[in-house]
Amino acid sequence: MVSLDKAVIARIKKGGETFEVLVDPYLARDLREGKEVDFEELIASDEVYKDAKKGERTSIEELTKHFGTSDFEEIVRTIILEGDVQITAEQRKEMYEQKKKQVIEFIRKNTVDPRTGAPHPPSRIERAMEEAKVHIDIFKTVEAQVKDIVKVLKPIIPIRVEEVEIAVKIPSAYTGKAMGAIYSFGNVVQEEWQKDGSWICIIRIPAGMQGDLLDLLGRVAHGEALTKVLRRIHG
Repeated sequence: MVSLDKAVIARIKKGGETFEVLVDPYLARDLREGKEVDFEELIASDEVYKDAKKGERTSIEELTKHFGTSDFEEIVRTIILEGDVQITAEQRKEMYEQKKKQVIEFIRKNTVDPRTGAPHPPSRIERAMEEAKVHIDIFKTVEAQVKDIVKVLKPIIPIRVEEVEIAVKIPSAYTGKAMGAIYSFGNVVQEEWQKDGSWICIIRIPAGMQGDLLDLLGRVAHGEALTKVLRRIHG
């Protein structure tokens, strides 16, 4: 369980009644993003309160009436997902900075400057977000909000969502290590073994990750991998 001094109140109102639970703010955020969390680590108390600060508990009858169940875990999830999590100003600032970095990195990897075909540097993306006064929701996944963010950035910087398909050839000496790394890196859409023992594949990745792919190949194939961009897929 999270300690009481680190827990915050998650609150919901149903039928004119208030229901509160004490939870870890970061795990509550993760739960709202759709991630799996350890329920025992999420909660600070096995109680649902009318007023957590006063320690006023809610009865089983009231919980069943308003939630349709007395199952504690199910009730806690409902309160977090449908109610409000009362995080502190310091926690909100920290979560906001974390989410902003995630948004910037997602945009860097998944978009390019259509004039050059290269990704925008993180600093340029951040400045454009500040100029556009982008709103970032700390309780939403990056994927759920980045499409709208890219849309408001377009009048400020030339930007386009793009994927690329790249042909990669790995010499036989490095196939064992390289194959697993490439499969973990992106979507391998086609592969073929050559008579000389080398391995050829076509991998589809966000356009902004081309440099990351080349860095990976440099490590696992010691600079002996061959690559060729086959096509660009615009989003």
